Amino acid sequence: MSMLAPLRLLREPWNASEGNQSNTRAGSAWCQGLNIPSELFLTLGLVSLVENLLVVAAILKNRNLHSPTYYFICCLAVSDMLVSVSNLAETLFMLLMEHGVLVVHTSIVRHMDNVIDMLICSSVVSSLSFLGVIAVDRYITIFYALRYHSIMTLQRAVVTMAAIWLTSTVSSTVFITYCHNNAILLCLIGFFFFMLVLMLVLYIHMFALARHHLRSISRQQKQPTVYHDSSLKGAVTLTILLGVFFICWGPFFFHLILIVTCPTNPFCTCFFSYFNLFLILIICNSVIDPLIYAFRSQELRQTLREVVRCSW
Repeated sequence: MSMLAPLRLLREPWNASEGNQSNTRAGSAWCQGLNIPSELFLTLGLVSLVENLLVVAAILKNRNLHSPTYYFICCLAVSDMLVSVSNLAETLFMLLMEHGVLVVHTSIVRHMDNVIDMLICSSVVSSLSFLGVIAVDRYITIFYALRYHSIMTLQRAVVTMAAIWLTSTVSSTVFITYCHNNAILLCLIGFFFFMLVLMLVLYIHMFALARHHLRSISRQQKQPTVYHDSSLKGAVTLTILLGVFFICWGPFFFHLILIVTCPTNPFCTCFFSYFNLFLILIICNSVIDPLIYAFRSQELRQTLREVVRCSW
């Protein structure tokens, strides 16, 4: 191994025939994958890092934002920062080694690979977990509004956050240790589908309740147009939340499914060559998350302006 490769353990299946993969890729132009420039990885990583740093700084600065909801958003920002930091570190090391500025022994490169893989795996698990926790938190806010502060206490929020970080750290370590075991990949895949179904059920239920309330209001006020416009806006918001989640994370986990189910199939081996594109989508998700979960808050936006102006 002459240089770093992001998530090298997942880039291609370990139980596939190398000759079969090379022959398949040589025989089809689209199997060559996409040549994604390092500058794009660096740019997206920097944008994500700055965005999420601003979110964390704003939440720490404003005491009005010291609540379980914003703590979960802050943890999501930290998870996305892990994606950015690991991506920036990996890309910079690659560039330095390619240009001969940094000469590192092969064994050290392997250790660096493992550290970066662990960071990415930990950020994947923690990001998915906090996305699910934010959905649950919103669900409690809507359906148990009067009991929210007794249900989602600060102590429970802290325990939840600590449990997620501990679980993500342990799971990433287990993944690196037993990376050649399909059971580990199946656990990751199952975790993704669990979070997808959880978010889908919770957000649809929340939207259904909002739709019911708007229908009742429109009947009382006899304003069907307002009801229709509000329902449409809610449907669009729901579509954006779930659509971004599925588009950004789906290809990566579909890649894992193919590793388990058809490692030597010609179509699957071609699909593996687009792994860098799937990583780009995950990084894009860390760029989009603040726009969906954080920047929509007026008070948070005001605090962000103060942070940018250095009025701490």
